Amino acid sequence: MKPRTVNLAEMFGQFQDHWSPKIVGEVNDSLVKLVKLKGEFVWHHHEKEDELFFVVQGKLRLKLRDRDLVLGPGEFAIIPRGVEHLPVADEETHVLLFEPKSTLNTGNVRNERTVPTLDRL
Repeated sequence: MKPRTVNLAEMFGQFQDHWSPKIVGEVNDSLVKLVKLKGEFVWHHHEKEDELFFVVQGKLRLKLRDRDLVLGPGEFAIIPRGVEHLPVADEETHVLLFEPKSTLNTGNVRNERTVPTLDRL
């Protein structure tokens, strides 16, 4: 991959679908992904991967079994491997994800929201 600058607003403008991450970069064995969220996802966890959720626009609630984390623009949270979580966005929310290449968006769950192959922007 060649060095390049990435304008997040332009990249988010290139797609409309929700809950379908898009690859915008790679760092070693990890991917930088952009995703638009709206509504409630599914309870899941990742056996081997930590996940970083960075909110660019909107508000994200990461429900955990013992509490909720609420993130606004410019804030991020890291969900450690094995921690069950449920992302919720009451309004459209733009999120940058940083996670290993092996990370499946639905973790240990396979359903209609599972995206096995990601598009690159």
